[in-house]
Amino acid sequence: MHRNFCMVFTGLFLLTAAALFAGCGAEKSAKTEQGASFAVIQDDMGREVKLSKKPERIVALSASFLEPLHAVGGDVVGRPDSKTKMPDYAKDKASVGEVYQIDVEKVLACQPDLVLINKGMNEKLISTLEANNVPSIVIDMRSYEDVKREIKTFAQITGEKEKGDALIHEMDAKIEGVLARVPQEKKRVAILHSTSQGLSVQLDGSIAGSIAKTLGWENVAAGMTPLEKNPDAAPYSMETLVEQNPEIIFVTSMGKMDEIKKNMEKTIAESPAWQSIPAIKQGKLYYLPQDLFLLSPGLHYPEAFEMMAKLIYPEVFQ
Repeated sequence: MHRNFCMVFTGLFLLTAAALFAGCGAEKSAKTEQGASFAVIQDDMGREVKLSKKPERIVALSASFLEPLHAVGGDVVGRPDSKTKMPDYAKDKASVGEVYQIDVEKVLACQPDLVLINKGMNEKLISTLEANNVPSIVIDMRSYEDVKREIKTFAQITGEKEKGDALIHEMDAKIEGVLARVPQEKKRVAILHSTSQGLSVQLDGSIAGSIAKTLGWENVAAGMTPLEKNPDAAPYSMETLVEQNPEIIFVTSMGKMDEIKKNMEKTIAESPAWQSIPAIKQGKLYYLPQDLFLLSPGLHYPEAFEMMAKLIYPEVFQ
């Protein structure tokens, strides 16, 4: 009898312990679920950013972020000023200043729960945002591959992964359509960037450089030592450009296009060295539109591909 009692007692103890452990496990599981992050994002500074909930008050520090973010269901409460890249939905949103001179007080006045930072331009704001408990994600959006990666990031932020995947698929299909029509022949191209400070040379990491490379053309500046503060550009040298002997010259620019063209034409007219370059002799100097080639074209990358291809092969892209 004593032996049977011990067995019954032991059984009851094990059942009770199991129930207690199950209860603790359920409580722990509930707590874990409740405290789980909405999204964990690896940003373009290599930081792991945890969002505890879906952001509802986003401030974007580059106008290039606005359209792709909106395309995957996002909205903003603050954005920078921009003359060329302001989608309708963001026109009446609070301004946080010029993209090169973001006013952090205006950013904080928007009471953001997330700030999207433009890499290479606004990282200095991170410490101030952290001090105010505002999470930030650093975005690098120049090449087409960058844009596709950031669409996935924006889709994580909005919780709309399927929208992001569909958008990327649509853009890929359009660009593949352009590439299929471009003749498979090497073209030696130079890409110059003109500003009020003068000229620089665009490398393969630039917007125009990455598109030219994907189109199968050779950037004559590939391999040049980049500028210290801009890894996608190199110093301009007339002597070097003559040696590189490009068949085609593209010009990207910042500033008033009419003035840029006027200055370029004057320089060429007064320079025998310029006039000796095949691209100039054959009239193959092309100015690329700023809305597609100054800042990231974002969702309009397929248009940028077609624009560049059409300049060289107008008969194919009529």
